[in-house]
Amino acid sequence: MIFPHRLNRPAPAALISAFALAVLPAAPATAADSATPHLDAVESTLREVSPGLEGRVWERTSGNRLDAAPDDPTGWLLQTPGCWGDAGCKDRAGTKRLLAKMTENISRATRTVDISSLAPFPDGAFQDAIVAGLKSSVALGHQLKVRVLVGAAPVYHMTVLPSKYRDDLRSKLGPAADAVTLDVASMTTSKTAFSWNHSKLLVVDGETAVTGGINDWKGDYLDTAHPVTDVDLALTGPAAGTAGRYLDQLWTWTCRNRSNIARVWYATSGGADCMATMERDTNPRAVPATGDVPVIAVGGLGVGIEDADPASAWHPTLPDTSGTRCVIGLHDNTNGDRDYDTVNPEESALRSLISSATSHIEISQQDLNATCPPLPRYDTRVYDALAAKLAAGVKVRIVVSDPANRGAVGSGGYSQIKSLSEISDVLRSRLARITGDEGSATAALCSNLQLAAFRSSPGSRWADGHPYAQHHKLVSVDGSAFYIGSKNLYPAWLQDFGYIVESPGAARQLDAQLLSPQWTHSKESATIDYERGLCQM
Repeated sequence: MIFPHRLNRPAPAALISAFALAVLPAAPATAADSATPHLDAVESTLREVSPGLEGRVWERTSGNRLDAAPDDPTGWLLQTPGCWGDAGCKDRAGTKRLLAKMTENISRATRTVDISSLAPFPDGAFQDAIVAGLKSSVALGHQLKVRVLVGAAPVYHMTVLPSKYRDDLRSKLGPAADAVTLDVASMTTSKTAFSWNHSKLLVVDGETAVTGGINDWKGDYLDTAHPVTDVDLALTGPAAGTAGRYLDQLWTWTCRNRSNIARVWYATSGGADCMATMERDTNPRAVPATGDVPVIAVGGLGVGIEDADPASAWHPTLPDTSGTRCVIGLHDNTNGDRDYDTVNPEESALRSLISSATSHIEISQQDLNATCPPLPRYDTRVYDALAAKLAAGVKVRIVVSDPANRGAVGSGGYSQIKSLSEISDVLRSRLARITGDEGSATAALCSNLQLAAFRSSPGSRWADGHPYAQHHKLVSVDGSAFYIGSKNLYPAWLQDFGYIVESPGAARQLDAQLLSPQWTHSKESATIDYERGLCQM
């Protein structure tokens, strides 16, 4: 269907405002006048929802710097594979930059190296980058403490053995291994609630951090003609210390459960006990300022580490879960559990970031909808926040992984939907609750939304015939603030972590280096594009 812009009929302002207030806690009255209105809104939400987790799961800091060299000002943005416009993907400049950054940061370690990811353990050139960095640091005379933690889905990761990874790493290190005290673990915090570590972090000395969506897997990212498109960011400063303390939370649980093989598989070297609080014990609490970028570091504890934040007095009206339920009896943590919200502040943070937008929103994700069953279909409050913005005339762009990547649960597929209409149908349904009827909802959708499947070059597939797979977890608002981390917008009850950065300069770099080239190639797959009057539903 083609809907010209003149069909847009905005909902009454009072109705939109009332709906927005119902979605999330209100931002401070002064936020609109602040130099950091988006961070202020998110911080206000987090102080209401999860006050007791401040400093260990979330924290706002100033004095950070996006970690780029003077001759490479966009070097903080680490993309894989970084071959925009080339379906053959011959020169993977982004992947090379990422691997070099991993080695560079680790080589500067003087005390600690903290690595977390989703199982399996790092391999191929990712492992080589880690080894090269450790060898360089040890060659300078440093004695290092190193933790490597992966989250493991039950059954699928039965062969992910910490002892095997430990032995492989020590073998590659050679004589340098004697200077490295090593903790390696694979963990699952709740099998029944599908919860395990999903954060992707490289924290060095509590002073530098790399985080985002990139898993250290050679098969998906390196040794393939159809690499996964993904993104991390690198920063230095106090926000890196927050990341280290977040990993202490995960390791405290892991060390406490290390004798329970149903939950944790664990290996060590150097005669060390499990280093539950390595960051707190080894690195200074006050990380020096390195720049002037304000950041909110925010993670989540998934299910099984802490049941609730006892300091939280937040009592929300939760959405009706009947429309998102897939399996009768499976508890919906995303939409129907106040306590879950309090120990997973990243979920409230992302909803709040979306709700803080006043002009435009760019969302780049693997999916907005979950694998259903076993998980709920979608996060109702994310869709309601987006619907409220669309009804208010805010422009929204959503790019997700090509549904042609869809696979069965556990198959490694990089899409969970069959069609983009699964997203637009939910948006239209939630919009109708605001506008009052389907016609007005459709008009608002068609006048303000862009929705497409990801492409990184002309044509619908890589040169080898495989569809483009996107694994971003990225939200950008108003060309001013953005989130990059490991947390998906669809329901997933995992341990995740990321950064919300408010910096118009960095947001411009993000747009030039990622969002603009992404849309240049992806818009040909769009089903809805307000700029071209295209609206297929």
